[in-house]
Amino acid sequence: MLPHPQLWPALIGAVLGLALVVWACWALFKNWRVWSPRRRWITLAAIALFETAYWINIYAWFIEPNMLVVRRVEIVSTHWRGPPLTIATISDTHVTSPHVDAARMGRIVRRVNELRPELVVLLGDYVGGHAADVERSPAENQEILGGVATFAALRARYGTIAVIGNHDSWYNRQAITTALQDAGVGALWNRHIVIRRSGGEIVVAGVADAWTGDPDFAAALDGAPEGADTIMLSHSPDPFAEMPVGPALMLAGHGHCGQVTIPFFGRPILPLRNKRYGCHLVEENGKTLYVTAGIGTSVAPVRFLNPPEIALITIRAAAAN
Repeated sequence: MLPHPQLWPALIGAVLGLALVVWACWALFKNWRVWSPRRRWITLAAIALFETAYWINIYAWFIEPNMLVVRRVEIVSTHWRGPPLTIATISDTHVTSPHVDAARMGRIVRRVNELRPELVVLLGDYVGGHAADVERSPAENQEILGGVATFAALRARYGTIAVIGNHDSWYNRQAITTALQDAGVGALWNRHIVIRRSGGEIVVAGVADAWTGDPDFAAALDGAPEGADTIMLSHSPDPFAEMPVGPALMLAGHGHCGQVTIPFFGRPILPLRNKRYGCHLVEENGKTLYVTAGIGTSVAPVRFLNPPEIALITIRAAAAN
């Protein structure tokens, strides 16, 4: 099977880079006795620096994007009253991007099931690329919808709930919503559902995607039972600033935690309006947000120090004083 077209530049660069290193080592060996010590050490340093950059690129393009980590998070909330709840998140799968296809999604679903969460939430962008469905080949559309279909195998006591992302809307929001429903997954767009369990009700509300819709917290929570433990879902974390105090937690994705983290410099690229909501746990104005790094990639098919993740979140009530 041929590599994804987006990976060809990296593969060609890898071959040329390796050839350059071999040539430089051969030149150094051949001229070791002829060159001055200073020139030998400069050449050795240049080879070492190039080799370091070379292997970092190999890792970022081909290794880390295919990893999968489980990030376990404990959240204690004064807005949570009932028994603890364990939630698994899957976000930004971007099926048909270079490192994610329906087969890999099947493996990710099996890993989630091994974690035995009580609730699974899907946070949008199940589609790779920016094109609409009518602009894609039948095979590509089949792969995308096949990736969504794998969610039917998810197993959790309280089911699986989803929101829609910007890539899904650009593709065909109704088609993705229907595919989710066919997989037994409810998709929330400014609405909520109520989970009934011993120890109290749980409201799971989802707002519209901030990039292609109008997130409306009032509509999402309209008619929700008062006093219920509430979890808010949003594809992008940007609406968090407008979320009212009351929900115990917002879960979001979208930015992939920048995909690349540079030591000592942070994340140079975050496709967010509010950069402070870039990654993982955020607490602000009495509210709590968790932003997952997601699974796939967008634009550049690389990850560095930001591996694909399943976030396994346990939320519990704060101890009474």
